[in-house]
Amino acid sequence: MALMPVSDALAAVLAGAEPLPDEMVSLEAAFHRVLARDVAARRTQPPQAMSAMDGYAVRAADAAKIDAQLTVIGEVAAGRPFAGSVGAGKAVRIFTGGVVPAGADAVVIQEDTVADGERITIKEAAVTGRHIRPAGVDFREGDVLLRQGTRLTDRDLALAAGMNHPLLAVRRRPKVAILATGDELVMPGATPGPGQIVYSNGYALHALARLEGAETVDLGIAGDTLAATTSGIRRARDSGADILITTGGASVGDHDLVQQALKDEGIAMAFWKIAMRPGKPMMNGRLGAMRVIGLPGNPVSSYVCAFLFMVPLIRALSGRQVIHHRRERAVLGRDVGANDQREDYLRARLDMHDDGTLVALPVNHQDSSLLANLAAAQALLVRAPFAPKAEAGSPCEVLRLPV
Repeated sequence: MALMPVSDALAAVLAGAEPLPDEMVSLEAAFHRVLARDVAARRTQPPQAMSAMDGYAVRAADAAKIDAQLTVIGEVAAGRPFAGSVGAGKAVRIFTGGVVPAGADAVVIQEDTVADGERITIKEAAVTGRHIRPAGVDFREGDVLLRQGTRLTDRDLALAAGMNHPLLAVRRRPKVAILATGDELVMPGATPGPGQIVYSNGYALHALARLEGAETVDLGIAGDTLAATTSGIRRARDSGADILITTGGASVGDHDLVQQALKDEGIAMAFWKIAMRPGKPMMNGRLGAMRVIGLPGNPVSSYVCAFLFMVPLIRALSGRQVIHHRRERAVLGRDVGANDQREDYLRARLDMHDDGTLVALPVNHQDSSLLANLAAAQALLVRAPFAPKAEAGSPCEVLRLPV
């Protein structure tokens, strides 16, 4: 099979990816969940005109002149309205959040008055509407303020609460099962034997999936046997996973058994080679409703492919409004060489010139096994297939990595 362009591969991964069913959850459980339907206010906020300051509710006409004197006839506090009305020459003591009493159309802050028993003297002329929050200035009943597809922030939750919603309809979290393969892998803390390495890929993959709102299932490490790999695939299916991510064994060597195991389980393969660097040996297919992405084993290849393909798939299944990574314009911080037929994703650090220009500085070593350079990178510098060499200062595009 010829190498598939990255854009075509992403289209294949996302083909038919519809938002998962919705469920009702409490506000406490809704943080970073994705709304399944629009949310309209159930009330008007504030429901009545309220004072924005501590002071006196007055008729602006009575307090329009310095040294005007008014008689205080009552008091308003938040949650304790005044039952009467403010007539000519009268005032009501009012505190922040108190309902502006009938007849009053302005608030004079307490610093602009001199109090003497039940009389106040005005020291700053009142202005109609000053220091009053009109009814509905925040929102009105029926206003749609949160839209379907929104990933809920902390501020969104406060807004939903203010709109009087104790529960919200959100999309079910995609379930991502992650299976590592390879006899050479040992867990962190173990002492590797000859030819063995410490397993690291899964920790980044789990974290990346959770960052995007997914639930993850750890299927552990399968040895390099068809039986072990097949068992892992079946456990993913039995767990109800929406996405199975495998890491390692995606190439075509004698010990790379993932593709064979997937095919034996009836998974229809969309592709298994992509025209990108790092990450050429990546696979994609489906087993019923479960989508499968077979990532390379090299740590950088595994992560970059997960960032480019797994993340948009999670977003699509979550019902997010925006599923694709946003490319940003930058300039090169150093020269880069010409590219071949594969689209390059170079790890890069970011800097900012005094004039606001974003600068992308590719790390010196781009080998797909170098975890330290991956951890130090802040972005992926995208280089198109057959891009000519480019000098420092030339325009480029980057994809920011999560922080």
